[in-house]
Amino acid sequence: MGQEIEHPDLSAIAALVHTTAQSYQGKSSELLALLRLLEALHQGIRDDLFQKSLPDNRQALYALLRDIETEGGWPYIHRMKLQSFLSNLLTEPEGELPDSE
Repeated sequence: MGQEIEHPDLSAIAALVHTTAQSYQGKSSELLALLRLLEALHQGIRDDLFQKSLPDNRQALYALLRDIETEGGWPYIHRMKLQSFLSNLLTEPEGELPDSE
């Protein structure tokens, strides 16, 4: 699953997301819906909760920045480049359309 998670609540959420993703293996529409949900959650937490919780003094801000730096950087949801997404089409035999789900 990647990075070690110290908070039990977050570990449970990560396990549920991972299990759900595994159950959607081979189902691109369902996986895309899961990715969209995760992106929306990320944006909502960042915009509605995280920004409001930012420190209002220099020392606390410095401590937060040090934590971000030492614990893995800023959270970011990477989007596939269109070229990578379309590379699957290049492997299809000419004249055939991929199965739609």
